[in-house]
Amino acid sequence: MMVGYNLGTTEVIVTRSYSASLSRSQGRVGYSIIFRHPVRRDERTGRRGIRVRRGLGTRDRAEAEQLRDQLNELLSDPQYRSPAARAEAERRFDPRVVEIYFHKMAPEQVDFRALRDEAIPLPPSEPEGYRHVLLLGTTGAGKTTLVRQMIGTDPSKERFPSTSTAKCTIHDTEIILDDGPWRAVVTFVSRDKAREYLNECITAAVGEVVRDGDDATDARVLKFLLDHVNQRFRFSYVLGKGPKATTSIFDIDDEDEESGEDTDLLSAEDLDLRDLTGTNELLARCVRRLRSLARDLRDWLRTELIKSAEEESEENQSVLKELLEEQLDDVLRESETFHEIADALMDEIEKRFELLPEGTVTKTRQGWPLTWSGEWPVEGRSDFLKSVLRFSSNYPPLHGRLLTPLVSGVRVAGPFSPDWKNGRTPKLVLFDGEGLGHTPKSSTAVPTSVSRLIEAADAVLLVDNATQPMQATPLAAMRELVATGNGRKLILAFTHFDEVKGDNLPSANEKAQHVLDSVENVISTLSDLGPLAPRILRTRLEAARFFLADLQKPLSEGTPAGRRTIQQLRTLLKAIDQVVERPQPTEACPVYDRLNLVLAIREAAKAFQGSWRALLGLESRPGHTKEPWQRIKALNRRLGAWGEDEYDGLRPVADLRKELRDEIFRFIQNPLRWEGSEPSEEEKQVKYAAFARSLGKRLGDLATRRIWHERMNEWKRGYYECRGTGSTFVRARIIGDEIYEPAAPVPDVTPSPKRNQFLREVVAEVEAAAEEVGARLE
Repeated sequence: MMVGYNLGTTEVIVTRSYSASLSRSQGRVGYSIIFRHPVRRDERTGRRGIRVRRGLGTRDRAEAEQLRDQLNELLSDPQYRSPAARAEAERRFDPRVVEIYFHKMAPEQVDFRALRDEAIPLPPSEPEGYRHVLLLGTTGAGKTTLVRQMIGTDPSKERFPSTSTAKCTIHDTEIILDDGPWRAVVTFVSRDKAREYLNECITAAVGEVVRDGDDATDARVLKFLLDHVNQRFRFSYVLGKGPKATTSIFDIDDEDEESGEDTDLLSAEDLDLRDLTGTNELLARCVRRLRSLARDLRDWLRTELIKSAEEESEENQSVLKELLEEQLDDVLRESETFHEIADALMDEIEKRFELLPEGTVTKTRQGWPLTWSGEWPVEGRSDFLKSVLRFSSNYPPLHGRLLTPLVSGVRVAGPFSPDWKNGRTPKLVLFDGEGLGHTPKSSTAVPTSVSRLIEAADAVLLVDNATQPMQATPLAAMRELVATGNGRKLILAFTHFDEVKGDNLPSANEKAQHVLDSVENVISTLSDLGPLAPRILRTRLEAARFFLADLQKPLSEGTPAGRRTIQQLRTLLKAIDQVVERPQPTEACPVYDRLNLVLAIREAAKAFQGSWRALLGLESRPGHTKEPWQRIKALNRRLGAWGEDEYDGLRPVADLRKELRDEIFRFIQNPLRWEGSEPSEEEKQVKYAAFARSLGKRLGDLATRRIWHERMNEWKRGYYECRGTGSTFVRARIIGDEIYEPAAPVPDVTPSPKRNQFLREVVAEVEAAAEEVGARLE
């Protein structure tokens, strides 16, 4: 492969040859093979010829050379450049070669929840009487601390699940309280996804040197290399923080880690800590090579582009700086040094799988773990927790020995039991995931993954900090529950009640009323959904609200606060059981005007289009700010290349669903008339909720299909083909005009097939939901 730079046009000129070579990295006894794939695209640049490196599973040089020659034959023959040619290749070549070559030529989707179901099935609500409880809350509200109390793990000695005031993991935790032995199953993110996040970290580290030169300290470079900017992948958990001379930068992050003393469960001996000397030496070498790589590119990337920017207007400077950042990544992906650094770090990361506790491991055909599972007797609680902590801990002394960032999900089961239980151990399945984050907009849409969990859960436990006014994110969660007919599932838990203080709040009752008054102010803002929403929420606030103090400590009935919290927790368990008791809808039939539904759909499409055209910078709109181009590009990448439907609060699929959901929920509350006997107000509420609940999943499927699946080609084009000067505007136009506009057009007086099709599809979903619950449109 040869790479050239046309400085006049800032174009990267690449000439590729498709041939394979053998590699044997330091510390590895087996051979790997490296080649450029003639079909697969680089997810970042969109160019064909992605660089592939895979282990061959052999230490024998002659065997490795034979496999290399077979792969070169595949690479040179165009007939094998289609997934359909795999069967023919399997007849002629070694299965290892076939697997390496055809891997990911066709899209692959892994259902991690299904993998966990195979190992530990979730017990059903009926007839076994289990209650599936989803915990929601902003980051740092205390929901995981509440989970510890509900399952009876010691908050200081056992530290499971792990807690943090900031993002520490990217995975969900599912906990089953049952009478069986201790069991656990862990699923892992794909190797390709981990590698791509690592590539982004390497680019960020090089960019730091390109921007700041010698002012970029080793500590700063290492920080960018080890921790992804969005904090979802912290490779420092896996590789450590580097040589001692470069760790001072991490002191700024100490506030988001647990600071307790080491305990029996987390001792170095129990977790078999490995010597990090070799890892630290590797990290130091990587930093030196990153600096050298940055120096080699700086003349072209910095001098030419930034010098030109200084001679132009402020607007052009911004464009050229955008070009600098984008071209930096493009050029790095063509550098063999870049890939050698990534290879070495991925090899070191894969060594951490040697730390897997005793259990059963399933792997991909490339040798990357898919699942790990284990089982312990009832008396083996300590061994069980020690093993699980390897996958979930964020404890700072253990950084460099953890697998936490590589985990997609953890499911555990066993005789968990809270010390404060009164009677039998509750039959619970708890779902605790990543915090909902913080947003200033109460109208934000919850992620589609959360909306699906809400539909499946028996109860939704919304955890909020009693010391602060309720923020927009929990309000958005309540909005989702009410507008999808799941308002009866809501239970509110206010944590940190011991910290609610004030001269005008001398008693617990007055403190509780202070918190309720604050929530009432928030609930009143949901009147835009119609009169039913505030009414439902006030009912839930009266029937299912709990004030919890000192959750971070072992609870004792010997203190007033402990006694009060224990009583509240016991009552909370009763509230979870009562949520399942859903009243049957009345047989009376509400009749709706179809024209009013059309108007509701029009308003939903108008709101969706208006907000997103402002976010894309295509139009200006009060209350909306243009998103930075990097975030729009990252969103484009998720939908076009990664198989994800959102990025860091940007959720087009969820947004369209939300706008339709809200407008149609208002429509549901206003029938023309009732056929049959006139129902009571309570019976009407039950009917409206059943209608909205039936419609919720239908609208989610429709939004997913129209915004994402049916326009995959446009998402790919926006990501892969937009490069260089002006690409930001071109990408925004593709998303706004070629994806969102045909996906959710605003109906108007001018008929068109696309607009009519959108209307017909939404109306059809509403009609199907209406028929299911005994309602009718005319």
